[in-house]
Amino acid sequence: MTKSVITKIGKDPYRTEIHIQPHVILADEPKDMGGQDLGPAPAELLLSSIGSCKAITMRMYADRKQWDLTGAEISLSISKQTGELQDTYFIKCHIRLDGNLDETQRQRLLKIADKCPIHKILSNPIVIESNLI
Repeated sequence: MTKSVITKIGKDPYRTEIHIQPHVILADEPKDMGGQDLGPAPAELLLSSIGSCKAITMRMYADRKQWDLTGAEISLSISKQTGELQDTYFIKCHIRLDGNLDETQRQRLLKIADKCPIHKILSNPIVIESNLI
């Protein structure tokens, strides 16, 4: 499904290299959290993954349909609601579409955005396994 991702951290507080061959991305925490603010925080990277996936999915669909989608902007945020048995996280995606699109096309693109692979992953149960090597 995707390439392998390797993350590396050293002694610099929270500065993390993310290796996605052939790319290297820096992640960090803001200065008020003890980081150096050299890159986005991990939660911001998560939001950027879903936002970029939705944008790409809408672009692919609009191109295939030859619709006049000239641009899209997605503003994302995450919040947590603490419950008695578990915490629930809410990711809000506010999507602005540019171009000569009728209301039917706009609504279809909204539905298509929710079909992006990252949205599907995050909408289903996830099992994360960690082990030492």
